[in-house]
Amino acid sequence: MNIVLLGAPGAGKGTQAAKLVEEFGTPHISTGDMLRAAVKAGTPLGQKAKSFMDAGDLVPDDVIIGLVEERLQEPDTEAGFILDGFPRTSAQAVALDAELAKLGRPLDAALLIDVDPEVIVGRLTSRRMCRECGYIGSVADGATCPKCGGEMYQRDDDNEATVRNRLDVYEKSTAPLIDYYRGCDSLVSIDGDRDQAVVYADVKAALGL
Repeated sequence: MNIVLLGAPGAGKGTQAAKLVEEFGTPHISTGDMLRAAVKAGTPLGQKAKSFMDAGDLVPDDVIIGLVEERLQEPDTEAGFILDGFPRTSAQAVALDAELAKLGRPLDAALLIDVDPEVIVGRLTSRRMCRECGYIGSVADGATCPKCGGEMYQRDDDNEATVRNRLDVYEKSTAPLIDYYRGCDSLVSIDGDRDQAVVYADVKAALGL
């Protein structure tokens, strides 16, 4: 399966992708994870991206497109992939279509996880991450990771002002993708404001899995 995951930041795309990876072993290509790794490593790409990410703005197309094109040429994607966080603009979608046409691997579906914006603000501002193992939890976990005992912290881009800016950016720049993929007859919309297991059951049914 070759799929693109759509939805606002915090809609639960990563959670659903993780469930698909666990059950089917399909590579999960998260541009957010790739960029955060580059920032942590202090690479030129990471330094370029950090100022945009901290402000909640979109990282420039040329940076993201280059990252994704390199990743799609790796052997593990030949049997399928799950793209999470890309494309985010119509220009990126056109670039992706061109790359996939070149590789002879068209998209099977663009899967939209749809969640009310105010629900997302509540989710993201309470989100916490472990500095050691990367576990993603919530403020309810306290200061200590329940998995490894590491320190739980709030990411810079999970404060309320930045979250609301990210949602505004999404609405202006990314929401037109929904119309783009609807026009391609590849859009599948799932209500993401429900229990994760219920959402996942709908995802699998929609993808024919």
